Amino acid sequence: MFHMCLCLPCSVCLSLERLHSCSLVSRLQSPGPGQVSLVSVRLWSGVNVFDRQMKRRQRDWASSLSNATQFEYVREEVGARVADRVYDVARSDVPLALDLGCGRSFIAEHLTTDVVEQLYLTDVSSNCLSRLRDGGIPSRCVLADEEFLPFKDDSFDLVLSVWEESDVPALPQVWRVLKPDGAFIAALPGGDSLFELRCSLQLAQTEREGGFSPHVSPFTAVTDLGNLLGGAGFSLLTVDTDELQVHYPGIMDDGESNCAWNRRSLLHRDTILAAAAVYKEMYGNPDGSVPATFDILYMIGWKPHGSQAKPAKRGSANVSFRDLSKITKTRTGSGLKASETS
Repeated sequence: MFHMCLCLPCSVCLSLERLHSCSLVSRLQSPGPGQVSLVSVRLWSGVNVFDRQMKRRQRDWASSLSNATQFEYVREEVGARVADRVYDVARSDVPLALDLGCGRSFIAEHLTTDVVEQLYLTDVSSNCLSRLRDGGIPSRCVLADEEFLPFKDDSFDLVLSVWEESDVPALPQVWRVLKPDGAFIAALPGGDSLFELRCSLQLAQTEREGGFSPHVSPFTAVTDLGNLLGGAGFSLLTVDTDELQVHYPGIMDDGESNCAWNRRSLLHRDTILAAAAVYKEMYGNPDGSVPATFDILYMIGWKPHGSQAKPAKRGSANVSFRDLSKITKTRTGSGLKASETS
């Protein structure tokens, strides 16, 4: 396998300079169903919740650590499970796929050319792209922000991702670059993820500082994920959850930190030490490690196409649910007569 890191766009890419120019935004057509212009991407969720520049710096820092690979087992596991879903839904060979926020290619290493012929790998961090692992699929890497993808409309047959909460506003961009009848398969932590850490920080900060503020990024509820996908224009939605528990040496041994705009820039040393003590006392294991629970939300959405199955028109049914009880009684009665006859 070979990686080709791109400084300039290929045949499916728009110029990065044009992407950020006002002239490109002015040339965008009025958004149709499921379409959102680049200007409104950050406003799609109603509020700009996450600081994208801070997230880029956090990813650069985390990937530059000498022992970074020792703390990536959550991404490794989730990437493998996302790849399994590709084999479940792929109806034929996928000519061109896109991996958003690829990291060290956590998904690509589990794919083969039997299902994906060519793969584009993107990440907002140049450090992550420099640490890509070799796999069996011809691929190219592109430095790009997920909310401003430098690709033409209808470019990819499949989009994959091991996401974070800060990537959710990029859903309209994913819809835009997908071809009709293309699939989006991704996973992200949500629900009650990291409840141990959140409870420990709240108790410790309340005790030491007389109140608490959020130190963990807000998570998406599984009940809201379908609405987010539908609002971005996807159809034939599938959402399922899985719980993953990992045991860490301590409270400060992993994580890229919170990048929400409402985060506090300072966490006092006394509060950190108190949170570590609370964490270990309430949730700690006998061997000294502490558990971290992740509720992983898996999603599959398809870009609409005329060949896809559609629900029947309202009122077109020719059988009433009230008739089901009659059918059940008839079959039960027939069975009794048959048994009596025998």
